[in-house]
Amino acid sequence: MNAHELLDLAPVVPVVVLDDADAAVPLARALVAGGLRAIEVTLRTPAALAAIERIAAEVPDAVVGAGTVVEPSDAERSLRAGAEFLVSPGCTPALRDAMTATGLPFLPGVSSASEAMALLEHGITAMKFFPAEAAGGVPFLKALGGPLPRVRFCPTGGITPESAPRYLALPNVGCVGGSWLTPADAVRAGDWDRVESLAKQAAAIPAS
Repeated sequence: MNAHELLDLAPVVPVVVLDDADAAVPLARALVAGGLRAIEVTLRTPAALAAIERIAAEVPDAVVGAGTVVEPSDAERSLRAGAEFLVSPGCTPALRDAMTATGLPFLPGVSSASEAMALLEHGITAMKFFPAEAAGGVPFLKALGGPLPRVRFCPTGGITPESAPRYLALPNVGCVGGSWLTPADAVRAGDWDRVESLAKQAAAIPAS
């Protein structure tokens, strides 16, 4: 799988924050049952790497990745845990090189034309646009489509079920990242039926 194939797996990539690794497998199974195979587990909690490891081992239909990759060492640790892709909120040369070294597909974060152009110089054409709403949203991405037609994005940050279709209608958007699919109260309660229902609704959003 390459980064563009990752963008095409589903219209929405769940952005997951887990405090308890024991919830990882049932959560992933609910998302996959709802039609969302790509799952981004953010490295924001001590449980994240264990959660990735469990999903990779026990949910074969899931494509689990690590998000919030901010240090070069995060890339290697995520690879060892079983991550199949990497996502970063921004990108530095050191982080870019570390993610490239893993051999995994990755979506480096950008929020400006200059940042996207810097990655293009290294042949990178699939990127995360973050924070999407705060950085200009749909109008900004639409404007980038003309001068940077080779770049495809996964916008993430502030996107809702209502705004997701507007992003997905853009030709330079492959998918969006969304945290609404795994509400904290549903995860705490183990309400996997609710998570599956939200996943089904997201999987039905048409992409461009």
